[in-house]
Amino acid sequence: MNQLFSTEERKAIIALMNREIIPAIGCTEPIAVALCVAKATETLGARPEHIEARLSANVLKNAMGVGIPGTGMTGLPIAMALGALVGKSEYELEVLKDADPEAVKEGCRLIDEKRISVSLKENIEEKLYIEIEVRAGDDKAVAIISGGHTRFVHVSRNAEVLLSLDSATTAEGTTTEENSDPQLTLRRVWDFAMTAPLEELEFILEARRLNMNAAYESLKGDYGHAIGKLFRSESERNVMGDTLHCQIVGMTTAACDARMAGAMIPVMSNSGSGNQGLTSTVPVVVYGEQTKASHEQMVRALILSHLTVIYIKQSLGRLSALCGCVVAATGSSCGITYLMGGGYEEVTKAVKNMIANLTGMICDGAKPSCAMKCASGVSTALVSALMAMNGRWVKSVEGIIDDDVDLSIRNLTDIGRDAMTHTDAMILQIMTSKS
Repeated sequence: MNQLFSTEERKAIIALMNREIIPAIGCTEPIAVALCVAKATETLGARPEHIEARLSANVLKNAMGVGIPGTGMTGLPIAMALGALVGKSEYELEVLKDADPEAVKEGCRLIDEKRISVSLKENIEEKLYIEIEVRAGDDKAVAIISGGHTRFVHVSRNAEVLLSLDSATTAEGTTTEENSDPQLTLRRVWDFAMTAPLEELEFILEARRLNMNAAYESLKGDYGHAIGKLFRSESERNVMGDTLHCQIVGMTTAACDARMAGAMIPVMSNSGSGNQGLTSTVPVVVYGEQTKASHEQMVRALILSHLTVIYIKQSLGRLSALCGCVVAATGSSCGITYLMGGGYEEVTKAVKNMIANLTGMICDGAKPSCAMKCASGVSTALVSALMAMNGRWVKSVEGIIDDDVDLSIRNLTDIGRDAMTHTDAMILQIMTSKS
């Protein structure tokens, strides 16, 4: 029986993973806005005549250019309209799964009638903040999500406050629930993934099922920039060959193509991001399948990948100017290194290689071209794993890498969370000032 973790510790880590690894349809920022609209509409008890969204800059940035599932449209107004018309808050990040052509048509009518408005919420530190106000006649309802894509902190109808959790948010922007989460290190992530009873970890196979299905479904269509199909095409094989590397990149980017284009295909997200969920899953599964990994190896590799992502996001935060594929590809590099036969030391080397290479890749919003960044991240994940398995890694005399792998991770997250704050503001300024 497991000696490194008590039953209570294992349960706490599994509970953390089950909170962070959940199904989602569509990009999680506009979907979270739609979820907030759905809750406000349910609270109002009537179809809204006006819907107003006040959003943090990071939410606004990630919701401007991404496809909304089942609509063929991009951006927040249609997501908000559908949240009011067909959204159900109980569905959480699958809030729009009941959308149909008639609802889309009615949603477009609301947009044309100027019943929906979006603005930037000023003077807030929380990077994930969504405030929705809906009105019908003399009645109004307000719902606020903050600190997590499904975390409601305020719900009210007229003067009656039905929910208020604002005091649960600390000055650092973390919730009480997050403060009580198991405190991880890379060593603890590795030990848990390698020693926890297999039957307690097999829940992660649902991520494999959903995310691989998204990749296969994407290859049947023509989504976004179709980068996944390009990597699986004959023309690409003539240039790069039909290698395992190309299969990994092709399948991962295919899933991202479909999701960013607004396909009505559920994926398993990680830490509030579908692309992070895809990038933590698909490369590991493709490598494992092609190298005939055992059932146990596949499960433990996926746990290692996903839990590494959760660990890094604990200090990075939900949203930042750092592209999430940097974090997620670091997780998949760990999983692939394990499947290559690597131990903890090789995994630490792979992480250092990832941080040395991809730190600084900016997030300029969710959009179809995110698949290109996934391709870069996944390619680097494989190279980093190969280097680690050959005893080569970036040393502490080079750049931001430290001998201590956890300090190296902190260097990454400090840059993404704090140093790139001005970068974030500049990105949003550029995006909102384009003609």
